[in-house]
Amino acid sequence: MKRIAFVVQRCGAEVNGGAELHCREFATRLAGIYETEVLTTCAIDYLSWENYYEPGREAFAGTVIHRFPVDEARDMDEFNRYTLYIQDNLENIGRREELEWLQRQGPNSRALAQYLEQERENYDCFFFFTYLYQPFTLLPLVAEKAILMPTAHDEWPFKMKIWDDLFRLTPRFVFNTYAEREFLEQRFPEAGIEGPVIGCGIEAPGLLRPQRFRDKYALNEPFILYVGRIDIFKGCNELFADFIKLRESEKIPRKLVLMGKSVMEIPPHPDIITLGFVPDEDKWDALAAADWLINPSPFESLSLILLEAWSVATPTLVTDRCAVLVDQTRRSNGGLWYRDAAQLKAIVQEFPVLLRKQLGRQGKTFVKKNYTWEVIIEKLQGVLGQG
Repeated sequence: MKRIAFVVQRCGAEVNGGAELHCREFATRLAGIYETEVLTTCAIDYLSWENYYEPGREAFAGTVIHRFPVDEARDMDEFNRYTLYIQDNLENIGRREELEWLQRQGPNSRALAQYLEQERENYDCFFFFTYLYQPFTLLPLVAEKAILMPTAHDEWPFKMKIWDDLFRLTPRFVFNTYAEREFLEQRFPEAGIEGPVIGCGIEAPGLLRPQRFRDKYALNEPFILYVGRIDIFKGCNELFADFIKLRESEKIPRKLVLMGKSVMEIPPHPDIITLGFVPDEDKWDALAAADWLINPSPFESLSLILLEAWSVATPTLVTDRCAVLVDQTRRSNGGLWYRDAAQLKAIVQEFPVLLRKQLGRQGKTFVKKNYTWEVIIEKLQGVLGQG
């Protein structure tokens, strides 16, 4: 049986989003077909990288999570100052300063680097998740056996020149979306970027109880749902401003329901409801109950929450500032995109209910065709070979 290592910056039951969850799902879903292991750090917080978990191996849902200590927690004030310096001088700085930024970005683990170097002959493949964090710079240690899922999008760090070198060293790629692959082909025309678009599997519960969710949280009004980290960098500032403008011109009641950890101030408003983290069944029931699921993030490589919404026939709204989300929405025919508060208002207030429900049904068909775990595992086996 082939032995596959998945390399990612953090991993655990408490890490429930983004590339980290995506990585964990691949490792657990492929366990049994392959001998899988996640190689990661002891960090849980992506801002400080402080060690949280004990180093060593943990059995987890058929796979193993193998954690290595972070050398040093990140000084956020110093990191933010250096980041501003890099952003302000992108055209003039050299690779040394860019590498210094990536070093400060972290998480750095000498123990993880030593393990990769010492054990590379004992694995058949090293599957790296996401380009933006420090584990990616360890890829050259195992380059001949490496696969990268970049989770890339058009953001300021991608303007740095260090990626030209690192992406040339990457022999194989797997992508989340066609838009991501096209972006990387344009960004690195000399690197020969190619590989399959795979994404991630979606498995909705067999029983959905939208009314149970409404009763539990006393939500009788129509509502728009946001699920994810509540963060300026996820477009939440604009979302709040746009929603408040929408409510100023509406007479019927409507709520914006937020699920997830907040790392920014949420404006006080009677129609903005913050639930924080909720049980998984509440999330799925809320998706089924919502009029729309909204994702305002300008920076995404794949939105799993869009796929989850479509899997329960709920239509979606995305900002037109994110090419990946627009492309994902266009391919699914499961939602709409908006430019500003005026367009969001027009969609929410004027789009016919029957057409809204039709969008949801089209999204559900799209997920069944492209994003069941059976489809995803078959594609991954095409990349990794038979177990």
